[in-house]
Amino acid sequence: MSPHRLDLRRIRAITLDLDDTLWPVWPTIARAEDALRDWLDHHAPRTAALARDADTARQARQAARAAQAERLHDLGALRREAIRQLLLRAGEDDALATPAFEIFLAARQRVTLFDDALPALAALSARYPVVALSNGNADVHRVGIGAYFRAAVSAADIGVGKPDARIFRAAAQAAGVAESEVLHIGDDPRLDGHGALASGMQMAWVNRAGAPWPDDVAGQPHAEVGDLAALCAWLQA
Repeated sequence: MSPHRLDLRRIRAITLDLDDTLWPVWPTIARAEDALRDWLDHHAPRTAALARDADTARQARQAARAAQAERLHDLGALRREAIRQLLLRAGEDDALATPAFEIFLAARQRVTLFDDALPALAALSARYPVVALSNGNADVHRVGIGAYFRAAVSAADIGVGKPDARIFRAAAQAAGVAESEVLHIGDDPRLDGHGALASGMQMAWVNRAGAPWPDDVAGQPHAEVGDLAALCAWLQA
């Protein structure tokens, strides 16, 4: 844990990344994809077989990005379109893409929080308005942590994702403060770090893996911590 450069007097609100900050995202996505394939086994078995082929699934994702080029910020729309592309390739009803995606999305909300997440959420929300800020499609209310948040801002809602300054501005507005009065907490130096720093926010990097800060990201985080408990200790000092 490195010494921090936080100006605690400036902090009037928190914006908080979700995936890989409050829970590990890839095990969550893997479970959701398993649930999707299991559903397809019963409703579109030829599509289920294609979904299990890595090359075909990758081609469907590429086709989805081409078909939804104006919505690359919306991961849900891309996922739904990738399912539709698989259904079309399999010669099955592409209208099944919507209920299939809902199966994936429901499973995607079943996360396993890091041990420090709930205590940190309780401590942060007792002191500051907290706004979720995510490029993903986790829903804090469906996850079961909505009570800790003043608002939730997502790339799908705003039309741009991190590190675009507009989504950080929208999150500050949702908190009712200026960007300079926000502490953004996240795990990704490029998405969270670059975006927050370029927006005039202070930034706390949750670096659970002990990775180096990338050389190609301008600026440095105001705080680097191995977990949220360490950050909360600093904020409460």
